[in-house]
Amino acid sequence: MDFRAALLEQTKLFGDVIREADPSTPVPTCPGWTLKQLFRHVGRGNRWSAKIISDRRSEPLDPRDVPDGKPPDDPDAAIAWLHAGAQLILDAVEQVGSQRVWTFLGPRPAGWWIRRRLHEVTVHRADADLATGADFSLPAELAADGVSEWIELSTARGQGLSPGQRLHLHATDDTLGPTGEWLIVNDEDGLAWSHAHAKGDAAVRGSARDLLLAITRRRGDGVEVLGDSAVWDGWLATTPF
Repeated sequence: MDFRAALLEQTKLFGDVIREADPSTPVPTCPGWTLKQLFRHVGRGNRWSAKIISDRRSEPLDPRDVPDGKPPDDPDAAIAWLHAGAQLILDAVEQVGSQRVWTFLGPRPAGWWIRRRLHEVTVHRADADLATGADFSLPAELAADGVSEWIELSTARGQGLSPGQRLHLHATDDTLGPTGEWLIVNDEDGLAWSHAHAKGDAAVRGSARDLLLAITRRRGDGVEVLGDSAVWDGWLATTPF
């Protein structure tokens, strides 16, 4: 998957939703936020991560210190600001190459941020679509990678399952193959995941898009939970980002 192209595309689609909507529209999946706040969060977040990369930072950056961290008042200029922020990430990675920089999970190659920001904007595009009543669609491959990335973030932080528990997710899309299955285990070796096809204490089935919405706690009505639902409920309760 071309994460660079996908970041630009998903940023454009997010901006298209915002451009056509009332900025004061509440965002139910981000309680207390309006579309205006959601837009600023995504745009500033891209510039924040670009600054971390370009400065080759080894520690976090206060979002309040991000240059041009607020969008212009003019709607067209604001959309241009959004698009430019995504491009800044790509330019910064091109500049520093594979040098390791600060991330939530410790030092990682700078390109780590491209995938992270891609899935950040994708999920927030879902927030905007759900807030406005639009239909949220996503290619199965991109949605499945979003599920994988979320599981990576959660397990790296030691979140999700109690000792001895196993959780299996299965995407029903025909095109994904092994990348459409996920097995998360917490055994004697600790918390880990793989694309293995194996039985869990709970299994969650649905399209990759619906699995992404469910695992990020956007909406869960598109998935089927089999087995011990308390394992799935526990995962959702203990994996806030």
